[in-house]
Amino acid sequence: MIAQIVLFEGFDPLDVIAPFEVLSAGSDALGGAIDVRLVALDTPGQVTSGTRGLQLTAPHVLDPEAPGVVIVPGASGPVNGDPDAERTIPVILAGLASTALPDLVRRAFAAPETIVATVCGGGLALAMAGLLEGRTAVTHTMGNDVLEATGTTVVRARVVDDGDLVTAGGVTSGLDLALYLLERTHGPRIAHAVETLFEYERRGTVWSARGAEPRPA
Repeated sequence: MIAQIVLFEGFDPLDVIAPFEVLSAGSDALGGAIDVRLVALDTPGQVTSGTRGLQLTAPHVLDPEAPGVVIVPGASGPVNGDPDAERTIPVILAGLASTALPDLVRRAFAAPETIVATVCGGGLALAMAGLLEGRTAVTHTMGNDVLEATGTTVVRARVVDDGDLVTAGGVTSGLDLALYLLERTHGPRIAHAVETLFEYERRGTVWSARGAEPRPA
């Protein structure tokens, strides 16, 4: 299994590092069964985040058909401001529609053994690129109304499992997303072992379209 975490200019560092650490620890618990990679959209190299110029290196380029999971983080930076004068989070996320990301994610959705996952604004970026219409998802609470306006059904849960699409809410939900992915792909004992190692207990609810539907109040 290959876990590919996408880097793009303006990414949020915690959206990247939290899943990277959790999935790497899960791989260790499995004897190396998960190849965790930081990946670029086109050319390997250093990528600058939206937080104080912090850079991470992407040694690989995204392979959308690789069996495993592709994780798209959100962006960091100012929320409000003149979009012509500074790279606000909405500008960064909307700008991803004109990169290679949409085509790569379409290919990942078409691959039978690949899950697409998002943290925070990553889900909003995919929705604004026209990729989540008719799907069920969640993003940061500040973006859920916009997500809904794209034709996405929003469920305000910590993690939303819509089959080959798994989305998570705010910035710290990258921990919960990665732990859920470990549980879904390798079982609860592996996820629990990583929770114990990190002294972190998962927050919130994982929603999925299983079980009985609640009656209207």
